Amino acid sequence: MTSIRPVFYVSDGTGITAETIGHSLLTQFGGLQFATDRIAFVDDAGKAAQARDRIRAAGEQYGTRPIVVNSCVDVQLSAILAQSGALMLDVFAPFIEPLEQELGLPRQPRVGQAHGLVDFDTYHRRINAMNYSLTHDDGVAFDYAEADVVLVGVSRAGKTPTCVYLALHYGIKAANYPLTDQDLESERLPPRLKPWRRKLFGLTIDPDRLHQVRQERRPDSRYARLETCRREVQAAEAMFALERIPTLSTTHTSIEEISGKVLSTLGLQREMF
Repeated sequence: MTSIRPVFYVSDGTGITAETIGHSLLTQFGGLQFATDRIAFVDDAGKAAQARDRIRAAGEQYGTRPIVVNSCVDVQLSAILAQSGALMLDVFAPFIEPLEQELGLPRQPRVGQAHGLVDFDTYHRRINAMNYSLTHDDGVAFDYAEADVVLVGVSRAGKTPTCVYLALHYGIKAANYPLTDQDLESERLPPRLKPWRRKLFGLTIDPDRLHQVRQERRPDSRYARLETCRREVQAAEAMFALERIPTLSTTHTSIEEISGKVLSTLGLQREMF
């Protein structure tokens, strides 16, 4: 017997929806251990049977009842999965009937719509935003006329992954500017950033955490020294305060949370899909 509970995210598509919702649910039970696995593209009876057997085997291995977070729209596939004996959590079930009653229409189950190319304009906007973020990453280009936001901070504060997330999920053209030693000599904004003040958002980080991150990238270098990290973070935070730039610490904040704060602070309204 084991205290680890096997959890499966099963979908007839990518499994992103099931995994996102399932992960959010499991975080509410922090004292427990889970072994999670995603089974994607379960879109016919044969694949459902294979998934069923895999889930059942996990239950036998761990000596406990598995949990399945299921986003398959075909009820027949869900019935096959249920034969595994797992606790079945249907992502859509609590919402379909109330929506049908409210809208006066029955649902039309279609596989793979949540993350498919439903809206080509939205999809291409996200791709264009991604290209923009990559070409305006880490100070590669400084023309921010088309930018929706410019993230500013010391090196390794989380600017690049946040830009990528904003572009990929929201179609936001996000650039980032790394503050150099020369920039940090003054408490004022670098001249090249002043025209874009209304687009700026500052990211900061705890110096000890920054030291750890930089040590992994360039061990025992001047760049990674704790005193260097402390000096840079202190100077950057002083600049943000003096220039009244909205700022967020990334030390204990996820990319999703950082992105949400950026969007709400700058008043950027974009659909996720």
